[in-house]
Amino acid sequence: MMQRVDVELGERSYSIVIGSGIVDEIRAFVCQAEYSPHGMIVTDTNIAPFCAEQIAAAIAGAGVRTEIIEVPAGESSKSLTQANELFTRAIELGLDRRSPIFALGGGVVGDLAGFVAATYMRGVPFIQIPTSLLAQVDSSVGGKVAVNHMLGKNLIGAFYQPDAVFMDLDFLKTLPAREIATGLGEIIKYGIIYDADFFAWLEVNRADVLALEPAATSYMIARSCEIKADVVRQDEREGGLRRILNFGHTIAHAIEKETGYARYRHGEAVAIGMAGAADISVQMGLLPDADRVRMNELSRAMGLPLSAESVTADAMYEDLFHDKKTVGGRIHWVLADSIGKVSVHSDVPEEMVRKTLLGLSS
Repeated sequence: MMQRVDVELGERSYSIVIGSGIVDEIRAFVCQAEYSPHGMIVTDTNIAPFCAEQIAAAIAGAGVRTEIIEVPAGESSKSLTQANELFTRAIELGLDRRSPIFALGGGVVGDLAGFVAATYMRGVPFIQIPTSLLAQVDSSVGGKVAVNHMLGKNLIGAFYQPDAVFMDLDFLKTLPAREIATGLGEIIKYGIIYDADFFAWLEVNRADVLALEPAATSYMIARSCEIKADVVRQDEREGGLRRILNFGHTIAHAIEKETGYARYRHGEAVAIGMAGAADISVQMGLLPDADRVRMNELSRAMGLPLSAESVTADAMYEDLFHDKKTVGGRIHWVLADSIGKVSVHSDVPEEMVRKTLLGLSS
């Protein structure tokens, strides 16, 4: 059974399709999209052998021939160098303003392909086909696309909405436990920032969640997408409310940078960052300590870390000021008031932050 979540953004509205075996859904969408007959599938060296040809055949059946472009798997592909290679290939293929670019892979592929789609010829059609749990519940929804810079993550990018997002639950069956856990880091975040009942559901149903029981998997992905879609609908370009989606990310990005984007998966870094944000929230007198304990216990139960190795508090503190959420030298912290409610603060004392970072580092 297919589920649909609509992202309501006026002329930029689109649907998220969630289910098993969605090739026919992709073909039907492309049939009615009026795209140019040539396009590109961007994927990575891990995903391409499993499903790229199948997806290309489905798209061809709708009248669009696509070239499959493989990039090296991993965060290092989110670079201007890799983007430039894709620009060059798009020009060589003669892609025009109605030539679609399909992102088939995890968050790195989606961010990279989306950045290229947003900037090639000032914007071409873009379709997300996320293959990881993390990408399905996070980066494929909402229109943030970017590449990294040596001084920070996602510093070069745009807001550029896809035409559609297709989430095939069958992709998740091939993922190792660690990849499932990293997606759960973002899923837990949605409960903390927006929906206490969803957080409680995750606590009660964690065995089914970890086992990827079909009904539980479909529900948690759809609910996560609904929450993100509702936030994006109200604040597409992060002028206010959308900042709440960054809960845990300020510290997470510092951890990722200090460990070369290699030691921790994104959701793992977010889990550590959420533990840090919860600790600051308690120090600020915003969050009951019992809620902090519940947050950490759920992350731990889902197989996520709560502290970071090979980092120092001083280095992480300096990294905070290169984060996109820092404006005018002031860090905009997303802090928890309770499970299900967060708020933004720019008055967190340095000593509190340093104390928390020291507690997270090991």
